Amino acid sequence: MSFNIQDRSRDAFMLDGSFATEGYDWWWHSFTAVSDLTGMEKQFFIEFFTCNPALGGDEPVFGQLPENKAAGIHPSYLMVKAGCWGEGKCQLHRFFGWNEVTIQRGAPFSIQADDCYASDTELRGSVSVAEEESAAHPEYMCDSGSMAWELTIEKLDAFNVGYGAGKPMRDAKAFEMYWHAEGMKSRFSGHILLNGESFSVKPERSFGYADKNWGRGFTSPWVWLASSSLTSLVTGRKLTNSAFDIGGGRPKVYGVPFDRKLLGAFLYEGEQFEFNFSKFWTATKTRFAAKETENEIFWAVMQETPAAAMVTKVRCKKEDMLLINYEAPDGSKLHNRLWNGGNGLGEITLYRRVHGRCQFVDRIRADHIGCEYGVYDK
Repeated sequence: MSFNIQDRSRDAFMLDGSFATEGYDWWWHSFTAVSDLTGMEKQFFIEFFTCNPALGGDEPVFGQLPENKAAGIHPSYLMVKAGCWGEGKCQLHRFFGWNEVTIQRGAPFSIQADDCYASDTELRGSVSVAEEESAAHPEYMCDSGSMAWELTIEKLDAFNVGYGAGKPMRDAKAFEMYWHAEGMKSRFSGHILLNGESFSVKPERSFGYADKNWGRGFTSPWVWLASSSLTSLVTGRKLTNSAFDIGGGRPKVYGVPFDRKLLGAFLYEGEQFEFNFSKFWTATKTRFAAKETENEIFWAVMQETPAAAMVTKVRCKKEDMLLINYEAPDGSKLHNRLWNGGNGLGEITLYRRVHGRCQFVDRIRADHIGCEYGVYDK
């Protein structure tokens, strides 16, 4: 069964029913750009994060304000998150009250507030946070700096996780956290201005990624690994029709946790290898570990089915990563050490199973890896 099925209905706005008063929905984009001054690469991200639309009004409502915490007031806003990894890393937040937001709820989706706009094919916007503003408002949960962007997106290949994010399960609000990667492999083009420095985004060098999550809470542990910048270590050949994506941790279905479960997919030069616990008939088995050292975050993932197996090992320097910030729809901020990066390096070994025996496919170097890891105690 194919996982590479694009479905724009899953990119639509999902905050209806109970999710309108206790729910989040975000569209995430990450990609590589090139400095117009130095020619050096830099990894960027842009996200449109929505929260509790039915509780909103003219102004954004911040759940981290002490007076709102004391009064049990939950957050409500559109947060435009933008930034970069590596040298000069930053996450910048701009907030809008819901009365400032125009949204196309169905497919194809679009969302706009002032000059900030996102759809399946375009990203435009700007964010600017002064140093004194960031220091005076810890509820903004961000750094200082400025960034502006104008980009087009071509979403080439998807990781469609199947019925788990299908309409019946969406309508039932069965999962605490849903996931759909409409652009597991994407091409971005356009321009970025970061703190006065100009960057060009070129489709063939963008190594782009676009997905979304929605729900009422966040998983712990939280794991995400993805890249389309892949090279065969056997032949030395660039794998130009390939991408991989792994995500999950501890999903909850109707409030029942399923411990240490990941969803994984590898598009290898057009051939599909899927490791999806929600498709129970595939008998997917997963083992994974992640650890934080003084200088790095490491991930090791082993996934297998009767048809295939994949071993993924990734590392990312903490100096290149961010502790990325979100508050949950109930106003809690449980993830305070959620490491997030775009400069990961890794190696993947891929096998087919033929008549029950493992058949080596390739050993692959991955770079420009988007990566996340975090755990909270509750």
